[in-house]
Amino acid sequence: MKQEIIISGFGGQGVLSMGKILAYAALMEGKEVTWMPAYGPEQRGGTANVTVIVSDDPVSSPILSRYDTAIVLNQPSLDKFEPKVKPGGTLIYDSFGILDKPTRTDINCYHIAAMEEAANLNMMKCFNMFVLGGYLKVHPVVKVESVMAALRKTLPERHHHMLPVNELAIIKGGELIQP
Repeated sequence: MKQEIIISGFGGQGVLSMGKILAYAALMEGKEVTWMPAYGPEQRGGTANVTVIVSDDPVSSPILSRYDTAIVLNQPSLDKFEPKVKPGGTLIYDSFGILDKPTRTDINCYHIAAMEEAANLNMMKCFNMFVLGGYLKVHPVVKVESVMAALRKTLPERHHHMLPVNELAIIKGGELIQP
């Protein structure tokens, strides 16, 4: 198994931390992983993306030009990364941040109303976990239990009271994702 993933959106949407948590969960399961963030000078509001590779075998390079999966949370990210999804690959997008829907017919497109659901449930700080839950429903590269263990390790202890809410967001994200 090998999944080459790009996650992209505005700074402040939890793009980098979503990638970090996914990578950490994969490491905890004994998988080979790379995590390579990229963001502009504005960490909040500017564009940010992270490349994550999860594999059963050693990863030769973290640099990619094509992806198995693109998770995009805004229109600029969709415009940039939709063409870079491999034929037969997966594109996941948050319904809220996209005006012009994906147009490719040679990839599997999924939308998730993560922003809307996070707002409805007053769980905006968990927005990225809704999206991660949707991704894991489509491509279960790691177990939810591993994601929760990764959250326990990466979240500062003062935020551990948020763990049950994050787990709920991951589960709900799996229910929300639609083709």
